[in-house]
Amino acid sequence: MGFIEAIILGLIQGLTEFLPISSSAHLRIAGEFLPSATDPGATFTAITQLGTELAVLIYFRKDIARILTRWFQQFGRGSGGAHAEKIDRSHPDVRLGWLIIIGTIPIVIVGYFAQDYIRSTFRSLWLVAIVLIVFGIILGIADLLSKRTREITDMTYRDGLIIGGAQMLSLIPGVSRSGSTMTAGRFLGYTRPAAARYGFLLAIPAVFGSGLYELVHSFGEPEGAYGYAETAVATVVAFGVGYAVIAFLMRYIEKRSFLPFVIYRILLGGTLLVLLSLGILSPL
Repeated sequence: MGFIEAIILGLIQGLTEFLPISSSAHLRIAGEFLPSATDPGATFTAITQLGTELAVLIYFRKDIARILTRWFQQFGRGSGGAHAEKIDRSHPDVRLGWLIIIGTIPIVIVGYFAQDYIRSTFRSLWLVAIVLIVFGIILGIADLLSKRTREITDMTYRDGLIIGGAQMLSLIPGVSRSGSTMTAGRFLGYTRPAAARYGFLLAIPAVFGSGLYELVHSFGEPEGAYGYAETAVATVVAFGVGYAVIAFLMRYIEKRSFLPFVIYRILLGGTLLVLLSLGILSPL
């Protein structure tokens, strides 16, 4: 059943990573209902996220290539061909590159020092249920009250740091990386596509860093709920499904609100609270 469960979890990871409903919460919950009835664990979650983040790299490859090119050109000498031309640091793409770097700092610091909590306390289903509901409501309020006028080129360093702080909260299953960054972006007045685009780009360093860190540290340690082969299969599945979900979401949010996701989060969190209260599920 290991490979079948891994495929199911890969599907869930791919389906939920980019929607503002928390993939880590869904993996945590789904694990309880599979035949093995076990938590896939933080390591499995971080590694499978490499698959979905690879989908981000491919989907936004033109944006990423442009930002990287412009960012390095700020250090050019201003002579030679077009590729050597120096670009002012106020250029939107240069600023966006710095924003991604600065916005990544909070989650790196807290993620490193809070590893014990991430692997244990934060994975309590009681906490997951409450967070799903609370942050779902906050997302709904942000989406409703936002002025919806600012684009990604309008982003300031202050805004980038605030959204980076919001991404840090996604270390708690149930918050949602995309949900937290979109919520912060909407409160700051950015359009849904702008908030989503920056959130996806911002996640690249953090997710790849976390996934590769967990992958390296998994070698030589006892295997968790799933072995290397099962985890690899789940990661590949997550990549394929995740790419399709990004394409869907970017089209969806151009004209539609986050309300369906808000309602879903509240219903899922409420159902989880009932199951925990009845003793059907164990919190840890």
